[in-house]
Amino acid sequence: MIVESVLHWMAGGLFTAAAALALVRVVRGPSILDRMIASDVLLTTLILVVGAEMVVNGHTRTVPLMLVLSGVAIFATVAVARYVSKQDRGDGSTDSARSPGEEP
Repeated sequence: MIVESVLHWMAGGLFTAAAALALVRVVRGPSILDRMIASDVLLTTLILVVGAEMVVNGHTRTVPLMLVLSGVAIFATVAVARYVSKQDRGDGSTDSARSPGEEP
């Protein structure tokens, strides 16, 4: 019982440290890509916390929450990647404004 309690506290401390460090990186930046990676780490840590809670309490009720969180992380990453790739072009054009045979 004591060992189990110590392991729970240690896991909680590690999850808290990971979330705090990711939050610091989100705030400090310096670039949008650093912030995006940090927010991915933060969402992944949250998914891990929810998964650990499921294991400790022996239920599967929060699997849909984990799926929603992973979907949010994926779509946010794709959105930022598209934004950064368009920003890197520098010409302000979008893919829909080009004709099918035109090179970027």
